[in-house]
Amino acid sequence: MRFTICFTGLLGVFLAPAFANYNIDVIGDNNSSGGGQQSVSVNNNHNLANIDNDNGWDSWNSVWDYGAGYAATRSFAKKLCIVHKMNMQVMPSIETLDALVKENKLQGKGPEGPPPNSLVFSVNSNQVNDPSVFGKSIVSMCKGIPTYMAEEIEGSSLFYNAEKCFNANILWILGVSFCGEVEN
Repeated sequence: MRFTICFTGLLGVFLAPAFANYNIDVIGDNNSSGGGQQSVSVNNNHNLANIDNDNGWDSWNSVWDYGAGYAATRSFAKKLCIVHKMNMQVMPSIETLDALVKENKLQGKGPEGPPPNSLVFSVNSNQVNDPSVFGKSIVSMCKGIPTYMAEEIEGSSLFYNAEKCFNANILWILGVSFCGEVEN
């Protein structure tokens, strides 16, 4: 009995790093108004990445469900959730994101590198009736708040007034803008 408990404990100690989530904290990342903190967690077991941007009323969080192929961003100020298909040609793969987080390559790095990739989305003003098609993680995050679908706008975004866009920049690797007006 003691051997089983000891073996199980040692197994847990050695396997824990294989199943761990890795985080990066970024202070003053200029995502909204020059302050805040952002953390990225990668869960390889579930093919998920979670990004939390803590900046007072401008806080938001995002989940990237690589398995389902959808991402969702929840804005606390706007009290809504926006879902979109993941553009894997622009968004980093989970392996790339995981490697950057594990190696802390983004820790303390700023805009000195190449400009980030960017995505601009047009938010549909009709609420999503059945968010379950986007996967469990997105349903969990968006449960109980108005949820809208967004479609990527290819090419120039000159047609949108920047004041009507909500920006959810991911560290210094991806700029994301959600444009359009929805009523809650």
